[in-house]
Amino acid sequence: MASRSDAPHLPRSAPIDAYGKGGFVFAGMSHRGSLLCLPDAIWAWPVTKPAEITEESLARVFEAANIIDTLILGSGTDVWVPPKDLRQALRAVHIVLDPMQTGPAIRTYNIMIGERRRVAAALVAVP
Repeated sequence: MASRSDAPHLPRSAPIDAYGKGGFVFAGMSHRGSLLCLPDAIWAWPVTKPAEITEESLARVFEAANIIDTLILGSGTDVWVPPKDLRQALRAVHIVLDPMQTGPAIRTYNIMIGERRRVAAALVAVP
């Protein structure tokens, strides 16, 4: 995947402090664009709308399935129903998918990492 970087923005998880205007603030840094927050790192994520959320765009999640129990999926401002094949692929690697708009997704993710849960978040940036 050409847009995939080999270096994370942060080599650990961190709560999301703010979002909007096309980006996020976390760990004293700001980032424009969407984010993929895994238990061991935070990555830029080239997704701009829910239609781009696929097994391929979530490859890092599948690669880290052994350290993730739940994937919080923030679909931007849209309510999004994940395709059945994506849900089944995640279920096959024992990851529960919890889709919601990005605002509630950030709040849920922050609570879950505060509880030291095995959680990841795929967050579509909102304007």
